[in-house]
Amino acid sequence: MSRRPIIFVTRELPSLAQRRLESLTTVEVRQHNSNTAITRSQLLSGTKDADGLICLLSEKIDQELLNSSPKLKVISTVSVGYDHVDIPALKSHGKVKLGYTPDVLTDATADTTVLLALMASRKAKIGLDSVSNGKWGAFSLARGLGTQFTDKCLGIVGFGRIGEATAYRLKPFGFNRILYSASKPHDDRARPLGAEFAPLERILKESDLVCVCCPLNDKTRGMFDLDKFRMMKRSAILVNTARGAIINQEDLVTALDQELLAHAALDVTVPEPIAPDHPLVRHDRCTILPHIGSATEETRNAMGNLAIDNALAGVFGEPLKAEVEL
Repeated sequence: MSRRPIIFVTRELPSLAQRRLESLTTVEVRQHNSNTAITRSQLLSGTKDADGLICLLSEKIDQELLNSSPKLKVISTVSVGYDHVDIPALKSHGKVKLGYTPDVLTDATADTTVLLALMASRKAKIGLDSVSNGKWGAFSLARGLGTQFTDKCLGIVGFGRIGEATAYRLKPFGFNRILYSASKPHDDRARPLGAEFAPLERILKESDLVCVCCPLNDKTRGMFDLDKFRMMKRSAILVNTARGAIINQEDLVTALDQELLAHAALDVTVPEPIAPDHPLVRHDRCTILPHIGSATEETRNAMGNLAIDNALAGVFGEPLKAEVEL
């Protein structure tokens, strides 16, 4: 009897995708489904004889793992980003495909960007605290009023699927101008929005709301530093639902302390989870969510199913549904 391919899964998947995973008969599924995150040693042990790997952003995929997994044909990450994967090591290895989950989390992440923008503009963090403390009436007068987006300028940094979807959602709130930055102009997608391609420096100087929607790479890592914050309006709001490392968090603390911008709202941080006593967590003018950009039933199950599709295709030598070009 021929050996069934082995797929190792580093975490329990969302309910519908998990049921599908457990029903697979053409492969042998081995899964780390403990209540605790998988350790490095458990990851290396689980992949040593695996043909496929389904992993999350939290798992580091590097040369050590590739060297210790001689049968591995495909790595399928349940994410649209893949900065946890050592791409040069994967390229040099030559035989392992990389699958990811684009498109399916666009709407959920764009929704979260809007949620954070509104929370920041209406000072929801302080408002929630005032309800908990029983001090309803005084919070606006004591801490300042919120702001509206009518007749303001929206800046989108990164005009891929999520950046475009974010612009469509925010435009009806009354923005009269939309500026966007990207590696190149996207006239066909920008024209219906009336959006204008602009350098980052202009976006920072003119925008009242800046939404970070770009991928993390060598060019964007630490891109938002103190020099960039000094370019922003003091009344501006910064929202990041992309990757935490795009922002220099120490510089962001300094910028908020010096009132170089009005508010920062983050769904992503470094590290994750961020420490409860971190200055950004405790700052009145910083709102942080626990990386919930894709955290809907519909999106997470779609991501899980696409990751399963990619893994199955990879172990049987078929084209992946969504493959990263190495």
